[in-house]
Amino acid sequence: MSRVLAILMAVITGVLIAAGVAPTREKEKTTSPEGAVRAFYDRVRAGDYQGAYALIAPSSNADFATMQHDIAGRDGSLKTLSQLQNADARLIAHQGSEALVRASLEWRTAVGALFENRDLRLVSDNGNWQIVWPKHHEQNLPPQVIPVNYLRWDIIHTDSEANEWGAQNAESPHVRITSMNAVESEGKVIILGELVNEDTVPGYVDVQGILIGKDGEQLGEETSFDKISHVLLPKEVTPFRIDFDGVHLNQVKKVTLNPTSILVPASADPVIGVLHQQLDKTDSGHTVLKGELMNQSGQLVNIPQVLATYYDNAGKVIWISDGYVDQALRPQIPVPFAVTINDDIAPKVHSYRVVVNHYVMDRSTALCSRSRGARCGCSAPK
Repeated sequence: MSRVLAILMAVITGVLIAAGVAPTREKEKTTSPEGAVRAFYDRVRAGDYQGAYALIAPSSNADFATMQHDIAGRDGSLKTLSQLQNADARLIAHQGSEALVRASLEWRTAVGALFENRDLRLVSDNGNWQIVWPKHHEQNLPPQVIPVNYLRWDIIHTDSEANEWGAQNAESPHVRITSMNAVESEGKVIILGELVNEDTVPGYVDVQGILIGKDGEQLGEETSFDKISHVLLPKEVTPFRIDFDGVHLNQVKKVTLNPTSILVPASADPVIGVLHQQLDKTDSGHTVLKGELMNQSGQLVNIPQVLATYYDNAGKVIWISDGYVDQALRPQIPVPFAVTINDDIAPKVHSYRVVVNHYVMDRSTALCSRSRGARCGCSAPK
């Protein structure tokens, strides 16, 4: 009896979950442009891509695979590892049997929320609205040979395989913090700075921060987590940022920073170029740093992350922002990026420097790397 009850409870639970998550076709409202877009993304959220495809207008001439790749990503990109969390639709224009709707999407990822806006054109077919799926013209490069002549460091082990990635029994690379600035923003204390690998070998680096209060008490202990380029080649410099939530700067008496490093194998390949970078204003008036990433190597880069360091006219680090790009970087094909910067910081920015972390999934170990982004002078957009 208890087994039957357990099975019955499991079935009921499954039905309730399905009722709460999966959209029912009867409740979908495609009689309005916004309703059609919401119904479309309800099906996407439930993983019903065939059902979502049924809401695409035949005039789009978009096949199912193209639509699915546009929404869910491809090539092991961050989007392929994401789950749609929220979708909102707002009518922008409506004239007769045509309409324009902006879909505001929030994707859940392992590195935090990913936000996306899509402007979708819709047409009415006998009172039911359908989405005209946009066409994307992807570059198809001809087969070519790209010589690989970048520097590479390997480690030869003579003991157990436990040390095959990080050589813990070897002398750690010499690293040094070259700058540090403590600021208060967004209701927390943020430690900004830069670190250099002064050695002749690569290292995996991290920075631990400890805040000490006025009475000697410890207010917090955090690390730079993903706000740093972890793998540094010889003489390379990385920004780092450490956030302490719920702490105010007037509570802090002392900041202790502990950089750590271990010897690791590394390569200068792939190289990711940062092109056309500039500060600009969004439609809502906020400041962003935007540009393009170019994979200058021959291998696919699955997940790129942009790290931007901003300096004042005295060369002091005044802010660090980052953002993940939801597209994979194919060789020689530019991909746009944009990272936000606080509106109160933007007028103080005199120059900035952009580096790129990357994660490659087709190797036994995911690798991190950086582009050698040049430091750029700028003026804040009006």
